[in-house]
Amino acid sequence: MKKSPHNACENCESRSESIFCDLEIPELEEISHHKVFNTFKKGQTLFVQGNHPFGIYCISKGNIKVTKTGPDGKETIVRIVQGGDILGHRSLFSDDNYMATATAMEDTEVCFVDKKFILKVIENNPSVALNVINQLSRDMGAAERKLSSLHQKNVRERLAELILTLKATHGIKEANRWKIELKLTREEMATMIGTANETLIRFMTEFKDAGIIEQEGKILYVKDEEELLNWANLNY
Repeated sequence: MKKSPHNACENCESRSESIFCDLEIPELEEISHHKVFNTFKKGQTLFVQGNHPFGIYCISKGNIKVTKTGPDGKETIVRIVQGGDILGHRSLFSDDNYMATATAMEDTEVCFVDKKFILKVIENNPSVALNVINQLSRDMGAAERKLSSLHQKNVRERLAELILTLKATHGIKEANRWKIELKLTREEMATMIGTANETLIRFMTEFKDAGIIEQEGKILYVKDEEELLNWANLNY
């Protein structure tokens, strides 16, 4: 079935950030012909921890949280992905079952490419292979930084680092402050820095009282990035 212009890879608003960014139009058209385009509503899952992978997911638009559930049933946010990112690539190459669950945080547009075809694309296009390797490297680096932060930083420093990360990935400049265009609950933020909800609330209040951040409803704003950098203690 012919893809609509909106769904075509060459018209994807996240194309420049995707693993296919270096491909020519004919190659992108071939991928468009083989992929499956889906829209996931907020709360819908793309895949579930323990399931077997059949391909990769390319995020066109929206935000998706990747969560891991422990033996005690507690859910932890591993990372958040957005337009231009891919999901399922590690499990695809290792042939392991998914180690986490991917859930849409808002209405999200996602393309699925089956394993057989994406492996063919990678084999025939060194640029795609290199971009996948770069993505895996970035994932590994982020995981190492998070592990180091959990072991070497206190909660105040981890919270400051998290807010800086959100500002970098989802921040929009507004006059004298940065608006973080990603709505996270206190529980979600607490799991991301490995602390209790009550502890997170206490430090969020401390940040607000210090004039570093402010909050309007569920929208978080960074007012003093320089001081936030000091509190994050990034040069440990």
